[in-house]
Amino acid sequence: MNFLDKIKARAKADKKTIVLPESMDKRTFAAAEQILKEGIANIVIIGTPEEIAENSKGYDISGAVTVDPFNDPNKQKYIDKFVELRAKKGVTPEQAKEQMEKDYMYYACLMCKCGDADGAVSGACHSTGNTIRPALQLLKTKPGISSVSGFFVMEVPNCDCGDNGVFVFADCAVNTDLDSAKLAEIAGLSAESFKTFTGGEPKVAMLSYSTMGSAKHDDVTKVAEAVKIAKEKFPDIELDGELQLDAALVPSVGELKAPGSKVAGHANTLVFPSLEAGNIGYKLVQRLAKAEAYGPVLQGLSMPVNDLSRGCFAEDIVGVVAMTAVQAQLAGN
Repeated sequence: MNFLDKIKARAKADKKTIVLPESMDKRTFAAAEQILKEGIANIVIIGTPEEIAENSKGYDISGAVTVDPFNDPNKQKYIDKFVELRAKKGVTPEQAKEQMEKDYMYYACLMCKCGDADGAVSGACHSTGNTIRPALQLLKTKPGISSVSGFFVMEVPNCDCGDNGVFVFADCAVNTDLDSAKLAEIAGLSAESFKTFTGGEPKVAMLSYSTMGSAKHDDVTKVAEAVKIAKEKFPDIELDGELQLDAALVPSVGELKAPGSKVAGHANTLVFPSLEAGNIGYKLVQRLAKAEAYGPVLQGLSMPVNDLSRGCFAEDIVGVVAMTAVQAQLAGN
């Protein structure tokens, strides 16, 4: 059973309600049909009757709940919650109503906040910013977390590195400005995400072009400082760095370059020093090693909201919904 099949099985075992706000995209309905058929999650689709009728043609979504954001009986409850949450920003009921009708992702987040859904997935036809912004404004980050980050679960075929070829790569999707404190925070969240989705024990490598001081530069110092912060903040996590990629993954190289490290040569959770490196890294592995890349999955929010690539297929939406449902299971514990 591959990684995604295991995630689907976990999602089915304790079904959660996931909101899909992109009723203007046919891929939403293709995915919803498959999710409902496989019993992965309960689905809510936000859209007008006209949008849903037009874009769902040819798909069986009879098991989904549809919510018309203009005529929903629960709408006033969501408006009130929006105003309450954004009171310091001076949001009025009229402004809240307009925003919810204009951008269905706000509606989806309010459904989650009010307990009417467990998570949301968007991004097939919206930018990452348009997915994350409503979540940050309405759901907020977890206590003690300063920012949201994004990771991919990478499943590399015929690979004896990582956890039998399974890795978490972070941050590959969100943060363009990483300092040592943020890198440390991402390390802790990524370790938690690895454990959530694989059940295994994370071994976190903080990556660089230097291993244990072999090079001197501000970029190296940033990672080295992040390692110090992370070790103090998360003493129970096996974490080390700074490590070059080969030192992180190959036991013989790890022993040579970082003798005595419990992580070197055995890493399964890779924290990249910049968004550039992370984004390039996951795409290289995806394309050259023919790896499956599941994500981007967001971490750090108080409730699970996940982003999609605008080039995604319906099957990708199915996978992200399954992962969102598993996050929701753990969030509810």
